[in-house]
This record gives sequence, structure tokens and C-alpha cells, in this order.
Amino acid sequence: MYMSVAELVDAAKKTKKPIYELVIEQEMDTSHNTREEIWDAMGRNLDIMAAAVKKGAEGEGVFSKTGLTGGEAVKIKNYRSAKKTLSGDLMMQAVQNAVSTNEVNSSMGVICATPTAGSSGTLPGVIFTLKDRLDLTRDQMIQFLFTAGGFGMVLANNAGIAGATGGCQAEVGSASAMGAAAAVELAGGTPEQSAEALAMAISNLLGLVCDPVAGLVELPCVKRNAIGVGNALISADMALAGCTNKIPADEVVAAMDKVGKGLPSTLRETGLGGLAATPTGVRMKEKIFGKAVDAKA
Repeated sequence: MYMSVAELVDAAKKTKKPIYELVIEQEMDTSHNTREEIWDAMGRNLDIMAAAVKKGAEGEGVFSKTGLTGGEAVKIKNYRSAKKTLSGDLMMQAVQNAVSTNEVNSSMGVICATPTAGSSGTLPGVIFTLKDRLDLTRDQMIQFLFTAGGFGMVLANNAGIAGATGGCQAEVGSASAMGAAAAVELAGGTPEQSAEALAMAISNLLGLVCDPVAGLVELPCVKRNAIGVGNALISADMALAGCTNKIPADEVVAAMDKVGKGLPSTLRETGLGGLAATPTGVRMKEKIFGKAVDAKA
């Protein structure tokens, strides 16, 4: 198993194989499943992502039972159709895809946790935007997911991917980094450039806290995926342009782990700090669960 970004990049350089191929081979070795079985399983993940991207932006959209989130992917879709976007249609398409996915998650729909449910919109936001931008085939999209997964395993093994242990930097931050690294390979970049994209993406979101209002994966989680997808695409472009992070990827991952462990418990998914502790956030919690529940928290 690849335990560091450097190890994964070095293996790709030595074998002259793309990272997605190394990840498939590793999965074959550890799971003892055939290549076809592994490929088909990842294809099903892609299909689940596609369905969520579509569902959240159809009709009036989808809404959570709490009423905290929903319908905003459709608002973005309509906004895009008016051609008034400030950041460009490509970026807002990515944001729409990300928000749509997370709204499906909040409405108790089916999503693919990449790497978590709370960060499930970032990778679909990237890949389904690049599908149109680069005219990707289904095979290329599946390859993207394997590459993202390979880098995700390194992050999980060295820093963690749960908001409860490392803050939202470990969730949306990791998803953004995975998307950035995979996007670089998809666009023809080198393994080194994928590593630089990952390092920049994490560096940009280092220290991001996890402060879900009412303890629910809705606010501000949905919109943080919008930031995650934007950060992923920007980091990928910067790496492809030849920009470097200066601090090596594995050192950035180690820093994320240290920062996450240093965050107080109130800022690690407990819903007791940050935005969750604002007067409005507290009122939202009381409205959903009642003051008695709030008092026990």
C-alpha cells in the first residue's frame, strides 16, 4: 500500500504508469478481486454521483427535512442560464454540481461518500464539470476516481478524513486535494504536478473548522463543497501552469494532521463552536430539537 504522496509519485515515474493504474493494481492485490470487478464497482460509484448531480438540479430541487438546506442548486442553474456569472460559467457549473450533490445528501438521498458524506459534492463537482470541458469518456472519468482514491488513501492513512478528528480541512480539504490531484493527471499533467496540486489545495484550506449548525451535515457543509470544488480546479490549473507549493505534499499532509489534532473539540463536528454557536445557529438548533435538547448539549 502506498503510504505517502512521494511513494505514489515515485512509483508512477519508475513504472511509467499513470497513478490510476497503480491504484487499480494495488486494489487487485489487496482485495483479490479481478480488474473487471474493481472497475465495475468504481463505475457504479460514478453512476451514483451522476444521479445526485442531476437530481439536485431538477425541478425545484431537493430539500432537507429540517428546512436548513435545499433548492440552491436550482438557483445556481437559473443564475447560470442568465449568463451573468462573475466567476465564469465553468466555475459556477462546478459549484452547481457540488451543491446539488450535497443537497441530495442533506435530503437523505443516495450519494457516494468521497471521502465522506459531508464532502460528497467536491469530487462530482470537479469530474462532471471536466466531463463537458474536456469531452471525457466514461473510462476517463472512472480513471479520475481511481486517481483521486489513491491520493485519498494516503490522506486517510496520514492525516484522517473525518471532521470529528481533524475539522473540515480533513473532509472538504481532503476532497478538494483529491480532486485537484486527479484533475491534473486527467489533463495530462505529471505525477509531480498532481502532488503539487494536492499540496496547494490542502494548504489553501488548512485549519478549516468543522462547525455544523445543530450538529447536522447541512450548514455550512453544503457551501463548503462549493469552495472545495473551486479550490480544486484552481489548484490544478496552478500546478499545470508550473506553479509549485514550495512545501512538499507529504509535509503539508503532516501539517494538516497536526493542525487537526490541535483544534478544540468545539470545532471538530460537535456543533458547539464556530457558526453553530452563533445566536442564529443556536436558534436553528432549538427550533429543530427543542430547548431541552439544547440544554443537554
